[in-house]
Order: sequence, then structure tokens, then C-alpha cells
Amino acid sequence: MTNRQRLDYAKASPGGYRAMLALEKHVASSGLDRKLLELVKTRASQINSCAFCIDMHTKDARHMGESEQRLYGLPAWREAPYYSPRERAALAWTEAVTKLDGVIGDDIYGVLKEEFSDSEIADLTFAIVLINGWNRLAVPFRLPAGDHKPGEE
Repeated sequence: MTNRQRLDYAKASPGGYRAMLALEKHVASSGLDRKLLELVKTRASQINSCAFCIDMHTKDARHMGESEQRLYGLPAWREAPYYSPRERAALAWTEAVTKLDGVIGDDIYGVLKEEFSDSEIADLTFAIVLINGWNRLAVPFRLPAGDHKPGEE
């Protein structure tokens, strides 16, 4: 398989790209913990097999002080002892919203409600929708992974 980028979607649809960036700005200013958001973005990107976004968000998480152990453990977060109840609730919600099998159980939502306010749940869900959107742009258009530098757009 070639890794050559198929399309520069930002140039092909500047309005669509600006809309995604506007939602990104909202999520960034929502007050949700940035390290938590990087865990969520990384986990969704793992599920979606998005190498570009996995590269970006693991590097950004490390830049913010996240440990390698916690990043390596994300695919098995349920068995790993080093995630807080709040992080576990967010990761369960991330997986449910990303996989979207048609029904998200009240058990998952109930745990989420114990850890997050309604506005936080809405903003967390916007963050999950957004990373899934970025994944769905990066994968089909083959954005090349590996060159992201933390702190860059």
C-alpha cells in the first residue's frame, strides 16, 4: 500500500475544514482536562486505525506530561489499574460513541453521569465526534503519519 496522500481536504473544502476547526476551538475551550481529551482522541484513533491521529495525539499527550505506560495501556484500559474513575467513564463513552452499534446502554451512560456534568458530557461527546471526523478524513485521504511536532497545529 502506498502512503502517498490522496487529497488535501483543507484545500479542497476550506469551508468544511474551517467548520471542523471551529468545533476544535470550542472543545479546547470547554474546560475539559486536556490530558483527558488526548486519551480520548488517542483511544478513538486506535479503534479507527488512524495512524496520523495516533501519532499526533500520543505525542501531544506526552508533551503534556502523560506517561508512556498509560498511553501503551489504552487498548486494555479496563484491565489497567492506572486510570481514574473519571477517565474510565470517558474511555467507555469514547468506545461506545466511536463504535456506535445502535444502542448505548444506560449502564455506560449512568457511570458517565456520575463523573461528568451535563455540559461536560455534551462537550466530551463533541470531542469524540470531532476526533472520529478527523479520523474519517485522515484515513481515506491517507494523511502521512510520523511528522507531527507537539505544539503545532
